[in-house]
Amino acid sequence: MTLFLDVNELSSLVRTHGTEAFMAGLLEYIEDDFCQWEKFDKSARTAAHSDVGVIELMPVADDINYGFKYVNGHPSNPQLGMSTVMAFGALSNVDTGFPRLLSELTISTAMRTAVTSVMAAKALANPDSSIMGIIGCGAQSEFQAIAFHSIIGIKELRIFDIDAQAMDKVAEHLKAYPNLKVIKAASAKECVKGADIVTTVTADKACATILTPDMIEPGMHINGVGGDCPGKTELHIDVLRAGKIFIEHEPQTRVEGEIQQLPADYPVNPLWKVIAGTEKGRDSKAQITIFDAVGFALEDLSVLRYIYDLAIALKMGEKIDLVPQMENPKDLFGRMQDRTQEVLKKAV
Repeated sequence: MTLFLDVNELSSLVRTHGTEAFMAGLLEYIEDDFCQWEKFDKSARTAAHSDVGVIELMPVADDINYGFKYVNGHPSNPQLGMSTVMAFGALSNVDTGFPRLLSELTISTAMRTAVTSVMAAKALANPDSSIMGIIGCGAQSEFQAIAFHSIIGIKELRIFDIDAQAMDKVAEHLKAYPNLKVIKAASAKECVKGADIVTTVTADKACATILTPDMIEPGMHINGVGGDCPGKTELHIDVLRAGKIFIEHEPQTRVEGEIQQLPADYPVNPLWKVIAGTEKGRDSKAQITIFDAVGFALEDLSVLRYIYDLAIALKMGEKIDLVPQMENPKDLFGRMQDRTQEVLKKAV
C-alpha cells in the first residue's frame, strides 16, 4: 500500500519532530543528494504558463528513487482566498514503479526552499554572517527566517514588504524566537543596509528590480528566491554583473532564473560542485555571491525521501490503495469487479 500524508498529517509530523530539527535533518538529505548530483536523471520542469500564473511538473530520478512534484504559482490567488503556491508529489521505487509515498508538498516546498537557501549560504556567505534582510513577507518568509536563525545562527533579521500587514504577520510569528531580533524596515533599501545575507522572496509575476546596485555592499551574499519563471526577476542586471553567480540546474535556470537577463554564455557556477567540495565558492571576504534559486526537482526528491523515512520512523501517515494490488496481476478487470461486488453487497 502507499503511504499518504495530507496537509494535517504533514503538519503534525513537523510538530512532532520539531520545526528546527526537521529543517536540520532535511538539510542533510539535500546536501547528500547534491553531492550525488551526477547520478541523477535530470531535466528542466515542464511548465504551462498563463497570463496569471504557471503550473509545473518537476520529475527527477536515480537508480533507486523516482520523484515528481506538481506545483503552481499564481500571485493573485490570495485575492481569491487561495495560496499563491500549492503542491503535491509522489515518491516511487525505480525497480518496480510502485508509488510508496503520496504527500502534500506545499508546506514541504516552503521548508525545502528555505533549507536550500541555507545550504547555499553555508557554502557561499561569509562564515561570521549574523545580520539578514528579507524582502517579501509572504508565505515563504517565516520558513527562511527560522532556517537561517536555527541552522546558521542569524541573530538580527530585517524584514520589508509593501504590505504592512504581511510584515506584522511575520514579526508576530517570530516572537516565538526571542533570540532573533526582528526589525520592520521602512524600505527595501533600509532592510538590506549592513546585512550580511539578503533574501528576496517576492511573488509578483513580473520583471521587477527589488535589489539595485546602490543597495549592494561588499561581502554580501544574496539569495534570489522569488524569480522562478520566464519574465519574472528580482535583481537588477548590474547586481548580477557585480557578483559571482551560483545556480542549480543550468538549463532550467537560464530560462527561469535571474540569469535570463544575461547572455546565454554568461559564466555561472554549479552550486552542487561547491557542496561536493570539488570547486571553490566565495573567492574573498569582500566578494558578492549570488544564489540564483529557481527551485529544482532534486530538492523535492530529497524532501520526499526525508518525509517518507521520518513518517515510517514515527509511525505516522495513512496507508491507502492508490494503485491496485491483485492476486493475479494480469486480472485488472477481475479486481475491479471484485470491488464492485463488495460495494453492492454493502448497499443491500
